[in-house]
Amino acid sequence: MSLFASFLALGLASAAPVTAPAADLRQRPPEEEIIYFVLPDRFENGDPANDRGGLKGGRLATGYDPAAKGFFHGGDLAGLTKRLDYIQGLGATAIWFAPIFKNKPVQGAKGEESAGYHGYWVTDFTQVDPHFGTNAEFKAFVDAAHARGMKVYMDIIANHTADVITYKEGAAEGFRYRSLADYPYSRRGGVNGAPINPGFAGDGVASADNWAKLTDPAFAYTPVVPKGEERVKVPAWLNDPIYYHNRGNSDWVGESALYGDFAGLDDLATENPRVVQGFIDIFGRWIDEFGVDGFRIDTAKHVNPEFWRAFVPAMQARAKARGIPNFHIFGEVYIDGVDPGSLAAYTHSAGLPSVLDFSFARAVIDSVSGTRGTDVFARLFDGDVLYKGGADAALQLPTFLGNHDMGRFAMFVKQANPDASADEMLARTKLGHAMLLTLRGVPTLYYGDEQGFVSDGHDQLAREDMFASKVAVYNDNDLIGTDATTADANFDPAHPLYRHIAAFAAIRRSTPALTRGATTLRAFSDKPGLLAVSRFDPDTGREVVLAYNTSAAPLSATIAIDMKSAGFTALHGDCPARAAAPGSLRLSIPAFGTLVCRASE
Repeated sequence: MSLFASFLALGLASAAPVTAPAADLRQRPPEEEIIYFVLPDRFENGDPANDRGGLKGGRLATGYDPAAKGFFHGGDLAGLTKRLDYIQGLGATAIWFAPIFKNKPVQGAKGEESAGYHGYWVTDFTQVDPHFGTNAEFKAFVDAAHARGMKVYMDIIANHTADVITYKEGAAEGFRYRSLADYPYSRRGGVNGAPINPGFAGDGVASADNWAKLTDPAFAYTPVVPKGEERVKVPAWLNDPIYYHNRGNSDWVGESALYGDFAGLDDLATENPRVVQGFIDIFGRWIDEFGVDGFRIDTAKHVNPEFWRAFVPAMQARAKARGIPNFHIFGEVYIDGVDPGSLAAYTHSAGLPSVLDFSFARAVIDSVSGTRGTDVFARLFDGDVLYKGGADAALQLPTFLGNHDMGRFAMFVKQANPDASADEMLARTKLGHAMLLTLRGVPTLYYGDEQGFVSDGHDQLAREDMFASKVAVYNDNDLIGTDATTADANFDPAHPLYRHIAAFAAIRRSTPALTRGATTLRAFSDKPGLLAVSRFDPDTGREVVLAYNTSAAPLSATIAIDMKSAGFTALHGDCPARAAAPGSLRLSIPAFGTLVCRASE
């Protein structure tokens, strides 16, 4: 049996439940994890009794319509718990799921309504949305995951709440953003308006005394809370408009990215010390009571950096006091392109320990799709020194290929290669996942990719059901590596992508160079073709050579290696047994192939 076949068998065998003391998993640093990201509503329906969240009426009251892509479909915590074997069998060691806090069931203009199935329209930060289950079921889920040695990461939001507040003025103009200059805190409705908030020194002065002088929220718009929703938010302080910016919808440019409503969602005044302490209390409770292992922070770039500089240390202290020394916090800082500097800036200015590596995603998408050469990785890895903590900090960046907002990896590959055969699509998709699981960072798998899901676009079009779907625009998709569709339940551990990911996950877990090892870039090209990287065991110094071929033709090349690396063991692919000469290795890689070669002497 080849080593890769052995790892494949190991990966599939890991589907059996594993019991590990919580103390053991808590000692694992973040870079040793493999994360599985899932939207609970779209994963598995373990309890049909909660499909309507305890609400009565039609879909606009309950949010439940399993045939509509923008409504609740029935997935829940019971379903996630039921499928832990499946997730662990894939090789995942941590589960990150979209927010499970209670949401506004439905919002949107008449005829444009959709539901809070995704979890980002929170009204109550203290309880699980009834569509997903109860707080007790969440605790049971966390305990079940911990019993297997798996961590649980929550998705949290401090930038906004659900869209409850509306404005007396501005409907005709779409509640456009009103700036600090044109609508200062000191005047009602513009610079020529009546004086208000005397003595308020502006939001740059963080003292409680200063903010106590901001008593009138009608400086830009006049906020109105609709009748019947005056107490809908929990904790109760969230119902007061004084704790929001109330400046209208962001246009994503300049100051509006911080002060504007995110597509109508109520934008919190996170400069206010009451808001800062409020969220420290809210999310600290989820650490204290449930023992979660990390937070992914939604819309982190739309919150002032000072907020995170107070919030992050407070969460780390709460986790440490709870016996969680390796609490993983990573922020969503969306960028489009390979721009490590824009990501790294938030590890300095905002003090975020880590950020989702959108640059990595773009590098793999473009290189594996064939739209760019492998030289894109030179820019990516050169940028590792920019993160606070340098290349060591880059080891903790969650890396990914696609997600619930931007769309699935296979979709990008297909868009760039519309005439690709089924075999080519499978090969390119396997190559992308091989990169994800062997290059630096914390691999983050998007649920359904392991079953060949493709998606038709971003957002709602990339949020397919794993259980049998009733959504027509999902069910007409051709999946990769299977004849199934999303009209079927897709939890097949024999799927070629599931098996491929499980095997590479097993290689990663057993090879310290792939979790904690430094990276040396060996070869790249301005065209599709060779990418070669060496990673080094942090304890022994032994080299692991990673080589990928992003082109549709086999290639041969000679690359530089460590002078001490004389013999090699193949962890995947047809690796040479010996170096061609000290410091030189001759490689042959099939089209879209991957080699993982560990120095054995």
